[in-house]
Amino acid sequence: MTRLVDRYQFAAKIALLSSAGLFVLAMPALAQAAEAAPASLPADGSVGDGSAGEAPGITVTGFRSSIKSALDTKRKDIRISDGISSEDIGKFPAENITEAIQRIAGVQMSNINGRGSTISIRGLGAQYARTTVNGQTFASADFLDGFRYDIIQTDMASGIQVIKSPTADMDTGGLSGTVNIETVHPLDYKGSRFTLTAKGYNSAYRGGKFTPKLGGAYVDSFADGTIGVMVNLGYQKLQDRGDYLFIDRWTDVTASDGSTVESPNRLRYRRIDRNTEQLMASGALEYRPSEKFDLLFQGEFSRDHTTYDTQQLVFGKFGASNITVNHVTAGIADSIAVASVGMDNNDQLERRDLQTQAYTLTARWNPTDDWHIKAIGHYTVGTAHRYEWASIDEVGMGAATLDMTNPSNVKWSISSLTSGAQYTTANRTWFAFVDGAYHFDTAKEAAGQLDVTRDLGQGLLKSVVLGAKFHHESFATNAYRHDRDGDVEDTTTYPEYAWIPDITTTGNLVSNFLGNSMSGLPSSFLAINAATWQSTLTQHGIDVPATADPSNTYRVDRYIPAAYLMANLDTTLFGKTLRGNLGVRYEHTHQNVTSNQVDGNNAVLGVTHTIQDYSNVLPSLNLSLDVTQHFVARLAAAKVLVRPLLNANTIMADTITTGVSSGSRPYVSVAYGEQLLKPLTANQVDVSFEYYYGNGNAITLAGFWKGIKNGTYTSYFCPGSYNGVTLTGSAAECTSADGTTDYSFSRVLNDSETINIRGVELGVSQSFDQFLPVKGFGVTGNITVVDPDAVTLGNGFHLRNLSKLTWNLTPYWENQHFSVRLSVNHRSSYEQDYADSFFAGYGYTHVVRARTQMDLALGYTWNKSLSFTAGVINLNNSHEDAYYKNAAVFQMASRTGRNYYLSATTKF
Repeated sequence: MTRLVDRYQFAAKIALLSSAGLFVLAMPALAQAAEAAPASLPADGSVGDGSAGEAPGITVTGFRSSIKSALDTKRKDIRISDGISSEDIGKFPAENITEAIQRIAGVQMSNINGRGSTISIRGLGAQYARTTVNGQTFASADFLDGFRYDIIQTDMASGIQVIKSPTADMDTGGLSGTVNIETVHPLDYKGSRFTLTAKGYNSAYRGGKFTPKLGGAYVDSFADGTIGVMVNLGYQKLQDRGDYLFIDRWTDVTASDGSTVESPNRLRYRRIDRNTEQLMASGALEYRPSEKFDLLFQGEFSRDHTTYDTQQLVFGKFGASNITVNHVTAGIADSIAVASVGMDNNDQLERRDLQTQAYTLTARWNPTDDWHIKAIGHYTVGTAHRYEWASIDEVGMGAATLDMTNPSNVKWSISSLTSGAQYTTANRTWFAFVDGAYHFDTAKEAAGQLDVTRDLGQGLLKSVVLGAKFHHESFATNAYRHDRDGDVEDTTTYPEYAWIPDITTTGNLVSNFLGNSMSGLPSSFLAINAATWQSTLTQHGIDVPATADPSNTYRVDRYIPAAYLMANLDTTLFGKTLRGNLGVRYEHTHQNVTSNQVDGNNAVLGVTHTIQDYSNVLPSLNLSLDVTQHFVARLAAAKVLVRPLLNANTIMADTITTGVSSGSRPYVSVAYGEQLLKPLTANQVDVSFEYYYGNGNAITLAGFWKGIKNGTYTSYFCPGSYNGVTLTGSAAECTSADGTTDYSFSRVLNDSETINIRGVELGVSQSFDQFLPVKGFGVTGNITVVDPDAVTLGNGFHLRNLSKLTWNLTPYWENQHFSVRLSVNHRSSYEQDYADSFFAGYGYTHVVRARTQMDLALGYTWNKSLSFTAGVINLNNSHEDAYYKNAAVFQMASRTGRNYYLSATTKF
């Protein structure tokens, strides 16, 4: 308890100091704004040009304009929200959506191979955030880590809003918040606009080769402004690389003093080269014959072809009896000698063919001045074809020593990794010419929505909204295996043993591993070439077919009717304007999981349907009080609902994986499905105080609480028997009683206890024009501190991927032609298990260390028609590392390097 209090006090001190720093930056302008503040709010509620503290003669453009526009939107919203917006077509203030989102209060970006792809809100992981495009679902079967923001083009994004307090008409699913990306509505712009963009992207760690991105956008209106059209096309290639060193298995050993300690039991080198080719398109057609009727059709399309080449060395077979403990830290052996080490030289090739499309038709009709009708039809589908092929050559490497006493400089002393001398008949213990799986996934959603609004225009009630929505969402996965494992002692069955390619002449030399950052670690190794291995089988007439994997094939259908009633409020309280929204949403969920019933040999015995029905009543309240012209106080309360995700990372049916591990030892892995899990629910309360002054300046302070129930957690276990086989051992090391087969069992459970989260957010946007002789300087920044209930991972719902402290700070300068912007983003440590990260290990957890990343953006505007940008992503060469149980114990190190970009945009 003392340690928890100390950690909380430390986080509170950091928050206080950071808040004080941001406040000091804003003090001069706050003082000036207070002196000049008028007595009442303008009739339209705006805080635009000419408001207090605004320097005369200053035209707000560029990055500052996007800040001002976003603050205006926040100011007028009745909900607690934050956002960022575009100044004009093709002028979104970022090179990618994630770069923009991470500047929003409480939002942080997560990287995949150094490329920003997913986000967390208020310290919570990507799986707790809901993302919509134009208010609707954008489906993909392969969003393994949450919504993939790198598939959205910035050219056609008009704004991003993070909604932290929902209203009854919003779809459920956002525990931490809902991110809505709005694309261009053609009739919002007068005249025609045509934009072309060319960009070069460079991953220094991959080798410094620039890859292209080309984009074009066209917006125009016809028929006296009653018909609008928008078309946007984009094409890009990307290359990146990630290097990872990590421990993924641990075992109990006896130290020299007789105590039992945990020791590393497997060490991995892993390098991932990723190549991506993307084609993206979006369009809109709008018809507005009068102010009473508007018909808008929007479409988005993305096709992504990505290949991965994962070259890795897996050092295992340590075994407790082979380990001598040399040093112990916090009950964990961090320096050991291993008498005998086996090594899997593994090259895995992977291809992902992804495609997503979404279509939305929105009709708005105002039959009278008091009645408003909105109807929406929406359809989205995402497909993912995922292929994996691996070749593995296992050899004995003799003795080795591992010293992790300095987590930033791990020492690994072993036989040469760049020589092919070890790959002899006497040394080879196992091989696989091809070992892999195919998955064909499809996610769909079809929805219809109808809202009817009646304006009352007097008294407390401004209007009443009655609405209904029905949507059917589904996810289906078809799995296949593609295996040809070998046995060095059975050359009759496996004649290919004699055809194993000579690694000395066919292998790939991997160098500069981890950027040579660890002097005690061999930084070069010889990797086998999977393509050569697998072509060898073809040359000798051996065909390896893909066989059905029925235990990992299933389909989930959810049918969700919803109805909601909302009252929009607009009145006065103590002479102050009070705006708000009070609503309730009712949802019923009917879920059907269709899966195969299989025997111990994975043969289909029948088809099962697991049916689940549940209903939820979700009230919501949002109140906004205009205390003064510049000061707004807000209160929000709601109950939110999060169902188990439907994507390729969710196991909705019981799945069984069988195979042969290193040393020809069979294994059986059983993951029990989530088909009867209850949805996660949370009661939440938000309070916000916001002070707006000057032109695009503001300081906001918000507090929030969430009480979460039915959260899920993964439990690993070893039963006494399975399919008639007696088992023994622990959750981490489960085997058959005769010691011939390895087993692994896991299940996902609901936690009936309520887990509480408390948090505070502070945000500041400040221009320095009022008191600096050089105009154009400013800063925007925010900090979020989160304090969750402490839960031991594996014994209850644990908010994985939660960072207790996040902040970002963006100082900038811009004038008519030039702009400079530095974004500094910090995320404190957070815990993960194997469900979140492959690098956490089998049944274990790790803690990703705190990380600060800096991104630099430079801009030059030649004239209204031509502009240039350049930038560096990860300027400070930050990287993600992790520790095991204690911050002094190494678990994982990664390097992805810096990325550079250059772009030119022309408009006419």
